[in-house]
Amino acid sequence: MRMTKLFFNTLRETPADAEVISHQFLVRAGYIRKLTSGIYTYLPLMLRVIKKISNIIREEMDAQGAQELLMPILQPEELWKETGRWEVYGKELMRLTDRHGRMGALGPTHEEIITALARDEIKSYRQLPVNLYQIQDKFRDEIRPRFGLLRGREFLMKDAYSFDADEAGLEESYKKMIIAYTNIFNRCGLETRMVRSDSGAIGGSVSHEFMVLTRTQSGENDVLFCDSCDYAANSNRAESRMLPADTDGKFTDAKEVDTPGIKSIEDLAKFFNIAPSAICKSLVYIADKRPVMALIRGDQAIEETKLLNAIGANEIRIASDAEVREHLNAEPGFMGPVGVNIQIIGDESIKELKNFVVGINKADKHLVGANWDKEIKFPAKIADIRLVQPGEGCPECEGKLETTKGIEVGNIFKLGTKYSEKMKATFTDENGQEKPFIMGCYGIGVSRTAAAAVERYHDKDGIQWPIAIAPYHVVVVPVNVTDEQQMSTAEKIYNDLLAENIETVLDDRDERPGVKFKDADLIGFSVRITAGKTLVEGMVEIKIRSTGELLKVPVGEAVARVKDLILKEC
Repeated sequence: MRMTKLFFNTLRETPADAEVISHQFLVRAGYIRKLTSGIYTYLPLMLRVIKKISNIIREEMDAQGAQELLMPILQPEELWKETGRWEVYGKELMRLTDRHGRMGALGPTHEEIITALARDEIKSYRQLPVNLYQIQDKFRDEIRPRFGLLRGREFLMKDAYSFDADEAGLEESYKKMIIAYTNIFNRCGLETRMVRSDSGAIGGSVSHEFMVLTRTQSGENDVLFCDSCDYAANSNRAESRMLPADTDGKFTDAKEVDTPGIKSIEDLAKFFNIAPSAICKSLVYIADKRPVMALIRGDQAIEETKLLNAIGANEIRIASDAEVREHLNAEPGFMGPVGVNIQIIGDESIKELKNFVVGINKADKHLVGANWDKEIKFPAKIADIRLVQPGEGCPECEGKLETTKGIEVGNIFKLGTKYSEKMKATFTDENGQEKPFIMGCYGIGVSRTAAAAVERYHDKDGIQWPIAIAPYHVVVVPVNVTDEQQMSTAEKIYNDLLAENIETVLDDRDERPGVKFKDADLIGFSVRITAGKTLVEGMVEIKIRSTGELLKVPVGEAVARVKDLILKEC
């Protein structure tokens, strides 16, 4: 490909709406262009990256016995109603109505569609196991699309679904997908960690995410991992051994105390000269339009996904001051689990509280010296709804938890019979009995993987693609296209590289050398060969993008040297 023919434009300025590195560089380097909020056009450079990731996915999925198909994007309301997800999926589901008044949705995922297919096509245990996958656009009406390709309303995804006769079969399918995913991300040049995760709207009993660990402050998710063992989990799923804390307020008797204007945990701790861990913090949330009070130790924080799952809600948010007054007849900052007629859920951390401080729904007053089932009734429901903090103990060994930023690029779920039972998708077993399929679900964000690679591999000048997914391996740059020797040398190297099946671009633009070099770094060509002033010595210059290393190589050895470099990188 010649740069004069390549459809691209680089930008020197960072787009105002580009918040993260991948968004900034993919726009500036001419990979994507925004059509509207959360929706992007993939330009030729981007599509080459996407195709390479997709081909790696296909090869590894096929190697594990999965078969590719393609399902409709437009999904009928009826199937979603069979599983009950039409009502509960939320506003992210892009719904529409056709000219006949029939409701449907643009697929954010395909559990209903694949289950209906299996229900119609798989009748006997002899046809099992089956694993079917597709690579297709998905649609989710994000409330705030952001981060470019990391959180859009339209995105490219590989989704796979396994059907087995029993739990042992599902376990085997799950292991195969772990192998496939590990190989896929390794081949894409990405360091990933398989972490325990929340199953979210997909559901199921067990789920894991594959996270690209960015090792920087970029990334959507906090990943907690052990410094001594393999334990790792998304922050919305992480567990830990809590650090020792003083949970005894040491008050000798229980009584109401005036606390004028003192609302925060920090101010209460100072006022009573006690540790924040000896205070019971009360927070009110609105869960599916109903109020819920969550209790947690004063030095801890609520993890809202854990809370949402613990109370079985679909949506949750912190209550406004007006809603607190409406539902509790109390002032914010003085709330507590006394005399309220709403659901109360307590975190595990409150069990050890003794002689503690707690709000009692009276303005400017708190109860001190409280004890469970004496002054305060112990909550009927207790669950782990706490946000784990780095430095706490690993739940599986004596190690400590550390944290890093991660970007989810893949997820796997053990669905069990969540969909097959509701949709009456059954097969006949060896004894002639009808049984529901045991299902698994496995997703990879293809476009997210590309963006995650940029987040992980870049410098101040641009993208440093892992060579396996770089749009082109080599760019050949004649410094001056009007110089006959430079141009003829560059043309020969370019053609010789193509003859070796090395993906190469010739920068034949009549531009200043600085412009060409800046574009090469911004776009992220893995290797740059420069035909310039060193030709008088019979040499060309080779620059390795990932390291910045510069090599002077005889013209006749340039192709062989670059071929060796690429094979080594691969």
